[in-house]
Amino acid sequence: MQVLALCRRAGLVRLDHVAMDGTKLRANASKHKAMSYARMGPAEADLAAEIAGWLAQAEDADAAEDATLGTDRRGDEMPAWMRDKQRRLERIRAAKAELEAEAQAVEAAKPDPGTKADGTPCARRGRKPTHPPGVPKPSAQRNFTDPQSRIMKGHDGFVQAYNAQAAVDAAAQVIVAHDLSNNAADHDALAPLLDAVTANTGVTPTEVSADSGYCSEANLADLNARGIRGYVATGRAKHPDKGEEQRRGPLASAMRQRLRRAGRRSRYRLRKQVVEPVFGQIKGARGFRQFLLRGIEKVKHEWALICTAHNLTKLARAATA
Repeated sequence: MQVLALCRRAGLVRLDHVAMDGTKLRANASKHKAMSYARMGPAEADLAAEIAGWLAQAEDADAAEDATLGTDRRGDEMPAWMRDKQRRLERIRAAKAELEAEAQAVEAAKPDPGTKADGTPCARRGRKPTHPPGVPKPSAQRNFTDPQSRIMKGHDGFVQAYNAQAAVDAAAQVIVAHDLSNNAADHDALAPLLDAVTANTGVTPTEVSADSGYCSEANLADLNARGIRGYVATGRAKHPDKGEEQRRGPLASAMRQRLRRAGRRSRYRLRKQVVEPVFGQIKGARGFRQFLLRGIEKVKHEWALICTAHNLTKLARAATA
């Protein structure tokens, strides 16, 4: 906050135009340390059976081993290799329970489809689910090294990562707000970033640009409600006749017309010039591509430090210019 205030005092922040974007940064965990929900069941059963078998053998051998081990040890201590298996079993059970709880929460959050005239529940619209409701998809994964990180698709393929967000002022590429999540999609990040910009500066930006990942009727309505002129790419539906409702509403249609009318002179073109170079400076010039800490709260603080360091660099260069 203090560094940002100094940047504003130096004239590096004007808030005429703010560009938003997210980038995938590697977590301090390997994707090979993750396990899918489909594998968790068999792995849990195999480990539980192995541990139970060893414990049964140990119990039978207790009496014979007492004389050998002496009175200072009980003879039923679990060996290190078995303790490792026990801990792994506990991690699998915890990860499995988390995935199941998340799936149940998603199902509970779905709107009630209502009932028919005869009192029977209406069927939900859309494709028939390929797996039971409230049950995790077989491909759903959890990482054992950093359980809060997620598998995300980046420029170099699928990685264990977090989604780091930044709102950058167009005047001098100063980061005026930042956030981080374990959600690969960007559409839920717009409102928190806008809130953070206002909280950090006390000012609402005049214009905001963002790519199609942020496009939704709710986000466009939020921009209008805040009095911000938005330039948000609407994207192109892969199957225009089969959904993409969030990009086919009246606000998305109006945004599409706004961008089309301006053509090459659209203010949306500022987005690429403003926010993408910032990620290039952080990841390319400074070599920061992977977090050192684990757990989303610690990683959020680490990302905040990276953004503060970026702003300090801008401030130092302005002072010596």
